[in-house]
Parts: sequence; C-alpha cells; structure tokens
Amino acid sequence: MEGSLATSGGEGIDLGDAARLAELRELFRHEYGFFKDIVDRGAATFGQAWIDEFEHTLQRLFPSKAALSRAAKGYAHFVMALMRLQKRFERDRHYLPKAYADAAREVYLDDDYMLSEYLPGLLLSHFLWPHHWRHARFFDVAFVAQMQMHPKPSFVEVGIGTGLYSRRLLQQLPSASGRGFDLSPGSKSFAEAHLRAFGVEDRYEAVLQDVLANPISPCEWLVCIEVLEHLEDPPSFLRMLRESLVPGGRAFITAALNSAHVDHIYLYERPEDVHEHLRSAGFALEQAFVGVPYPPATPDTPVPGVAAFVVT
Repeated sequence: MEGSLATSGGEGIDLGDAARLAELRELFRHEYGFFKDIVDRGAATFGQAWIDEFEHTLQRLFPSKAALSRAAKGYAHFVMALMRLQKRFERDRHYLPKAYADAAREVYLDDDYMLSEYLPGLLLSHFLWPHHWRHARFFDVAFVAQMQMHPKPSFVEVGIGTGLYSRRLLQQLPSASGRGFDLSPGSKSFAEAHLRAFGVEDRYEAVLQDVLANPISPCEWLVCIEVLEHLEDPPSFLRMLRESLVPGGRAFITAALNSAHVDHIYLYERPEDVHEHLRSAGFALEQAFVGVPYPPATPDTPVPGVAAFVVT
C-alpha cells in the first residue's frame, strides 16, 4: 500500500515549513520502519500541493505530538493488518466470509478500534496511498467543481467515515451545507471533530442512522465513498440511493476493488462490475476514475484499487 516510487536515502525530500509532516516522517522512520520512506515518496510524486494540504490537515487534526504519534500508530496497525489480509486474498481470491451484522459489531460499533486505528489509518491513507490521493483530486475536479456552479448547494454523504469528503465540500463551497449519515458512533464523533477543527461544523449535521433500515430523504447532491464493498447486497443499496436522488441530481459513488479489509464483504474485481451495478440501479454515467497504488507483482496478481463514478 505504500506505492512504488523509490526515493533517495539520507534526509529525504525537503518539506520546507511543513513541520508536522516532517514530524510524521520521523515517527515512521524511527518507530515504524516499514513506512520509513512513505512521506518522501508522496512528496516526490505529488509535490508542493500534497505537502501543503497534508501539513494543514495534520496541524488541524493532530495538533500535539501525542496526537500525531497516536495517528501514526493507528495507521501502522491499520496497514499491517490489511497487508496480512491482502496476502491471503491474493492466494485464495476471495474475501473472508462475513455477514454485514458481524462487520458492524466487530468494526463500526467498536469505538476503541474505530477511533484508535481504523479512522486515523483511513484518514492518513488519503495522503499516503497514491490512488486515494488521486481519487480525492478527481472528486474535486469532477464533482465539487459542478457544485460550485450552483448557489447554496445542499448535499448528503452516506457513510461519512472520517468526514474528509464532507469537509472538502464545505471548504471549497462556502455557501454549501450538508448532512452526513453513518451507523458508527465512532465515525460520527470523529467526523464531527474533523469538521470542527476546520471551522465548517455550523453548515453540517452528522446523523447516526443506518440508511439500510431507514433510507434518506431525496437530495440533489449525493456522496457515497467506498461503502458498496461493505454490503451483502450492493445492488439493493444502489437502488435506494437512486430513489433518493431528485431528477437532475448528481452522485459521486465509489467502491474499493480487490481490497481485503477486515470489513469488506462484497468483492468487486473490475471497475466494470461496479458500473454494471450502477447502471442496473438506474444511474447514468458522466465520468469515471480508476486508480491503483502499485503495479502487480505478476500479471495475474490482483491489486487493490478504487473505482469512482459521477452519475445522474
């Protein structure tokens, strides 16, 4: 999951005034050696815009050395557990059998795990995994830019996770407001703290609600980031989302591919499989993005990735 770009040793990339990012690099180098070059690779690959945004995020969300150390530890544990599952998946070519209720109990409703490992790991992955960073850039260009053309847009995010994508919308659209739905109390509290740290919480409401049991009200702009693979029946969920989108509305919907997380249930092997589910649910495709973090070890080795779609 670290990416494939090699960097030189020594002191690494000059991060300029990015003191928090430099501190994160040192934490990885001295405490989690497997990730010792990951910050340098990100900086070398994506440049100053990556450095600036990552530094700003670290300053706001992990302002103390202790908070940053906890986040680094959470990320390291998150990724190492994922890599063990991924190796098994590469061998067996299927996810470990798990019901949605089991995933909810073991992951989403376990506040300690969510707040100490899952959510910090997921947040940092959006900067440290190349395909997650590119995915966020696609979101800005393909979806947020369309919303900028509308006065006072209102959006809904289903499965708010860390709150990153809702925050990006509220940051870039000062007139926008939104609501986010999640069944995890840990996710709700993490996302609320995230939005408060960036001063956009007054335009947002986080709602603790299982949308599978209680569908959302109709909306014009809909965001759903990597939820489908967590479900037993993604097509039924997508039909519910389509019914929740008003005529002329747009949605940004993504799914993880070949990625054996502890809570991943439905295996999407190809982006075409996700697109077919979207089409069958009644969505029409506008734009799409597919990203992977590294090349396969062999031509037939499955590589984790993400497929993102702007649909109407």
